[in-house]
Amino acid sequence: MDFLKRLGFYLIGFSVGIVFLVLFLKKKSEETGASFCYFPNCRTLKDIRSKPIAYSDEMQALLANQTLDTVDIKAFLNNGDVDFGRSDTKSAPCKTYFIEGEIATKQAVLKVKNCPSKAIIETVEQ
Repeated sequence: MDFLKRLGFYLIGFSVGIVFLVLFLKKKSEETGASFCYFPNCRTLKDIRSKPIAYSDEMQALLANQTLDTVDIKAFLNNGDVDFGRSDTKSAPCKTYFIEGEIATKQAVLKVKNCPSKAIIETVEQ
């Protein structure tokens, strides 16, 4: 068999395999809700979202006054950017993260303590 025939068979098989993998992995991620978080920002936010969330007294007052909503907090934890320069990632047992994002079209910074068993929302700076 000459080289061009072998190359043609290889490319046909390779393209069918790629199409199969794309369809299979897309279907699997839709069913299980799996996501591919490899960057530090994504991994940190996913870790915080996976834990029960508690609120400090200051945050509970903001939630009670309805100046802030839990939907805003969840949007912050989904779309925010972690400022690793300000964050304290070396402390134990709870690491402190500053997450930048938007609340009602205003820039804000959320301070979160990420403990092994829960995440504590400390303050919000607008």
